[in-house]
Amino acid sequence: MKLRSCYVALASSSLLVAAALAHAECKIGKMVELAVTMSGLSPTVPVKVNGAEVRLIADSGAFYSVITAASAAELNLKLGQAPGQIRLVGIGGTSQTWVTTVKEFTLGTVSIPRVEFLVGGSEPGNGAVGYLGQNVLGLADVEYDIANGAIRLMRPSDCGNSMLAYWATSIPYSVIDIDRASPLSPHTGGTAYINGVKIRVLFDTGAATSMLSLRAAARAGVRPGGAGVVTAGLSRGIGQGTVNTWIAPFASFKIGDEEVRNTHLRLSDISLENAEMLIGADFFLSHRVYVSNSQHKLYFTYNGGPVFNLATNPVSAPALAPPSAVAAQPMEEAQAPGDASVDTAVDAATFSRRGAASAARRDFEHAIADFTRACELQPDNASYLYQRGLARWNNGQPAPAMDDLEQAIKLKPDYVDALVTRAQLRLSAGDRSGAGADLDAADRFAAKEADIRFVIASAYGRAGLLAPAIAEYDLWIPAHRQDTKLADALDGLCWARALEGHDLDKALDDCNAALRMRPNAARMLDGRGLVRLRLGQFDKSIADYDAALNQQPKDAWSLYGRGVDKIRKGMIDPGQADIDAAMALQPRVVEEAKHFGITP
Repeated sequence: MKLRSCYVALASSSLLVAAALAHAECKIGKMVELAVTMSGLSPTVPVKVNGAEVRLIADSGAFYSVITAASAAELNLKLGQAPGQIRLVGIGGTSQTWVTTVKEFTLGTVSIPRVEFLVGGSEPGNGAVGYLGQNVLGLADVEYDIANGAIRLMRPSDCGNSMLAYWATSIPYSVIDIDRASPLSPHTGGTAYINGVKIRVLFDTGAATSMLSLRAAARAGVRPGGAGVVTAGLSRGIGQGTVNTWIAPFASFKIGDEEVRNTHLRLSDISLENAEMLIGADFFLSHRVYVSNSQHKLYFTYNGGPVFNLATNPVSAPALAPPSAVAAQPMEEAQAPGDASVDTAVDAATFSRRGAASAARRDFEHAIADFTRACELQPDNASYLYQRGLARWNNGQPAPAMDDLEQAIKLKPDYVDALVTRAQLRLSAGDRSGAGADLDAADRFAAKEADIRFVIASAYGRAGLLAPAIAEYDLWIPAHRQDTKLADALDGLCWARALEGHDLDKALDDCNAALRMRPNAARMLDGRGLVRLRLGQFDKSIADYDAALNQQPKDAWSLYGRGVDKIRKGMIDPGQADIDAAMALQPRVVEEAKHFGITP
């Protein structure tokens, strides 16, 4: 089959900005405005799929719009075979691909009949079911104003080469040339410089953080292992694999007329077809961007604050994770923010979207203030209370966060995200019973294929509730075989079965499958070591623990498990030495292991 173009006619509303433009007759019509809510570092927009309200991540780096297979099943969409030359490619590899037709797709206030989506890839998380790609975002010019909660499709007329950053009447702006877009090559690409070396960049709102390829970094004289370069965890993408990342210092990053000196960039071993760096959502948060497909130019102004998010382990932490899961980003790039004296927010939804953008930049003080205004204007809106609760938790205020979550759940008892978040907050306070009750409620309300079941399973495991954790993994895995979290789910299932001490042959299969996907991963070796300890395969268990400890020598559970192996083999003194070392690192490890019947 052949993918149809879903370029459609959208009604244009008047946006009179001629006074701001050089060309006397130049006008810009606003075709449609999409309300953007940042979920983490993902810009999500509300749409309707055959009447069902869902969210998509606005992804300027996607050539076509995508829905995941599990979400397509949940939305009762029929799948067809994708054209042979079509495949989804990204960080982590490729994904099996299908195609589906949405009979009625609603974008903003516009309903579009029979819109095609590709189906496949990993779950995007953040409450989204897929990605809104360039077959929609490339309809005309597009303005990314995500710090203020908006993406606008724009139609200039009689503008010639006039400057189109219509808001920049009294602030500096930059402009760069971009590639001429076409249906076969719709991406927004341009040129930047690192340490004076010219590189090709791709503007990709679907990438949470900007990322430079190792090859381009090497051309600029920077490599892993060099001075000041530190590891930054794993990054995930469309496929099942992961890639290592690093944070590295650079003397200069320059794009257009904007130059950031003595900065840091994230590096990864990525291979992009026509670019050497992804300019991600972190850049779009710190800038207002106008992509002029009509002029083949990109205009942008600086909003203030850090240009790039440099948190370690940026995407490997589970969704809805507690605040400690992500490190705070360095702030050496921070500059004076723009004028905040003029408050343009006029309603609760605008305050909420702006608050979400501040939270994405870890500016929790301003986020909480905006969420509070939204709650004051609409006190019966559970979503605003939930958002403020998350911001308060991340700001080190667990008690007010709990109050917000409880009020949100009182207003909306089937609010799955709020239930799971309250469970995690209770777990952090040691309330396993309360957490279990919240997770049981979330399990009742969540759709069978829902991606949040992965988070529910992980939380059940943290609560020591192994049987329901296993049940959740068994629900999530069949619907997410293409997902990048599959290896983590198999590892979690292996661990739950190993701790429970049942179905150990299945547990060993789960661990082996996870290790085939992530060879030599320490946590997965640790889990297989425990399974083999349970099975009485002490030498193989010790070998797994040795391999895990070679990577993480201060892992208490690996030391304890290896100690139990050795003592059971009659190696009393070496075994006790491992157990003593484990207790020195984690005093409760013996008590926790004994709870599951794991003793010498």
